[in-house]
Formats: sequence, C-alpha cells, structure tokens
Amino acid sequence: MFSVIIICIICSFGMIAVNLTKPRLKFLRITLNTYWLTALLGAGLLLAFQFISLNEVFKGLTIDTAINPLKILILFLSMTAMSIFLDETGFFRYLANTVLKRTENNQLTIFTVFYLTISILTVFTSNDIIILIFTPFICYFTKTAKINPIPYLISEFVAANTASMLLIIGNPTNIYLATSNGINFMNYLTVMTLPTIFASVTAYFVMLLLFFKKLGQPISRVTKESKVENKFLLTIGLVLLSTCTGMLAVSSYIHLEMWLIAFACFASLILVLLLFSLLKRRLTNELLQTFKRMPWEIIPFIISMFAMVLALEKGGVTVMMSELFGDTALIFVYGAVSTVFANLINNIPMSVMFSSVLANLNPIVGIQAVYATIIGSNIGAYLTPVGALAGIMWFSILKKNSIALNFTQFIKYGVIIAVPTLCAALLGLIFVTLR
Repeated sequence: MFSVIIICIICSFGMIAVNLTKPRLKFLRITLNTYWLTALLGAGLLLAFQFISLNEVFKGLTIDTAINPLKILILFLSMTAMSIFLDETGFFRYLANTVLKRTENNQLTIFTVFYLTISILTVFTSNDIIILIFTPFICYFTKTAKINPIPYLISEFVAANTASMLLIIGNPTNIYLATSNGINFMNYLTVMTLPTIFASVTAYFVMLLLFFKKLGQPISRVTKESKVENKFLLTIGLVLLSTCTGMLAVSSYIHLEMWLIAFACFASLILVLLLFSLLKRRLTNELLQTFKRMPWEIIPFIISMFAMVLALEKGGVTVMMSELFGDTALIFVYGAVSTVFANLINNIPMSVMFSSVLANLNPIVGIQAVYATIIGSNIGAYLTPVGALAGIMWFSILKKNSIALNFTQFIKYGVIIAVPTLCAALLGLIFVTLR
C-alpha cells in the first residue's frame, strides 16, 4: 500500500514541476502540453510493479456504469468541441464586443460586465472553454486600452471556475462525482444553485475590494470590430449546443445517458459540416480548427489517473481516508480537504479518488459530502495553477501573451479570494440541505 502511495505522490509532485516549467511537445504542427506525461509514467510504474493489472484497468474502463471514465471523456470532449466550434464562428468574440460597446468608459463598469458575461457563458459551456476563448481576448483588450490586465484575468478565471459549479456539465469533476453517486441533471441544479450564487457574489465583492484602486485608473478603450462571417454555421452550432443542453437537463426522464446525448449532438454537427464542405468543395476551416484546438491531452491524463486511483482503492487507501475524515461535519471537512487535494494532484484525479472515498460513507448523509467535494473541485482551482486543467491552460496563454504573473502572485490572489468564496458556497450548501 505504501509503495502505491509513494509512486502516486512522486507523480503528483512531478506533475506540479512539469506545470511550473511548462515543457511542450510538437507533433505535426500541433503543440501539446506535457502535464499528462507524469500521470502516464505513474500508471506505467504501477502496472510494471504489478500493483494493478492491465486486465483490472481494462475492466474499469469498460464497465457499463455512468461513471465509466470513457463515457465521461466522450461527454466532456463532445461539449468542448461544440463550444470551440462556436468560438471558431466568431460567436463569443462578437458577443463580448457587443456587451462591451454598451458599457461606459469606466473600468468598474467594464469589470462588472466582464464578470457577469463570463459567468453566464460558463454556465452553458464549461470553465475550460471560457478560459481558452476569453483569455486571449482579455489580453488584447487590456493592452489596447492601456490598463492593468491582472484584475480582468483573475476575474475571468474566478468567474469561470465559480459559475462552472451550477450545471453538472460545467466541469468534468462535476460530471464524475455526480454521476458516480446517482445524481441527475435536475437534482444537481436544484442543490447547486444557491451555493453557486453565494460563491459568485462573494468572489465578486472580494475582487472588487482587492482591485478597487487599479480599477479606478483611466481607460483608453478601443474595441476591435468582430463580425460573424458565416451565420449559417453559427446557427447550426447554437441550435445543436442548445438542444444538447436541453436534452441533458431531461436525460433522466427520457432514459438516455448524458454521454450519448452529447456525442449524438456532436456527431450531428460533424455530419452537417461535412455536407456543407461537400457543397463548398472544401473542408471548412472551422471544423479543422476545432479539432486542432481540442484538449486531446486530457485522454491519457484521465485514463492514467484512473489507473492510479484504482491501485489506491485496491490497496485500501480510499477506505482509510474515509475513516480518517469521519462522518461528522461532512460539508466543511470534504469541502476543505477536496480543495487542498485538488492542488496536490489536480482536481480531476482528486474527484476520481474521492468518488471511491465517498462510496464508503452512509448514502443518506454522504450526499452532502459529494456536493461539498464538487464545490472544492471547482473553487480549488483558485489556489494554484495546477489545481485544474483550466489553470494550466490559462497560465500557458498568459505566457504566450507576455503577461507578468508568477506562481507566487497567483497563490496570493487565490488564497485571498478562495477562502471566503469556499466558505460562502459551503454555507449555501448547508442552507439547501437543511430545507
């Protein structure tokens, strides 16, 4: 058991080191992040030393349940692809510019509009998508307006990782933890609405106090015109994403699994785009760019971390953790511990591991711990850049745009914002569960 723990700890610190140095791989003009390599190495070591067998991993990956990691990957990647496609049509840039044009030349107003816009869009897409789409836009906007980019970038990151709590599809961690505990779309929404509102409002006012002085500086705003070149493709993308979200909301009533709905909508998008390409006699650039921008690295990362968690579960580590955490004050214990663990091993493997820990709790009271862990998996992204995939991608984009924000500064802002926000979200969860 201790050998398994040591291998997992070494791989976790290796992943942190990789994210700090940010080495990259290039393959056929596609640049890949390397955070998944340490996870792959860890899984390989566990297999090599026979702490877990290849057959056990295969069975875990092919098990016919809602928590099958392959199903969750299909759900996440399908939603991601549809969102990236919308961005390729220019929809999000157009929407952001339209909103900004209706604001005054006042940083406080723009800051608030940004926060609300990003929060709303995150609800219907995901935190990772918003980070990929809006971070370059904010870098451009603040440079053009000659203002400090840090308040807006921190606000974007916080808004995306807070609003992602509201819907079950907002974050892969939500999907995994909820489905592994039999929580459907509507039940999830009913419980998580109040915690998300509490967290979003608290985070906004904390950031307002934190950046008030910087936001009082004058602005020279020049907004670049952004047009939607192909309204047909935009309409198709919006219809399919809206249909997918609506069907996910009623998936438990129509007896269709969420991954199947998402994949069907994504497949429909591909089919329409291929037919459109045949008519135009060329492959649409939006389709090519969508596949190029997909976070394919998440596939080996999720599978490797799943194998590591299976080894920990086999060694009795998850049972030991559930006994250590106890069965009282579940909301605050699991909310705090999951936040910390998300920054030790990243929030996705943390969620996979904690789903096993939560399985050892009494189902009646354990559901509180499930929602608390979901909150921790989202808000935990604030603390360090390795807490979530969104943080890894976000820092990479900042580096490309020569934004000066180091690891220490991120942690300083993260702690100041995360502590009151986490407490507010957990308090909201207590109010809901006391009803």
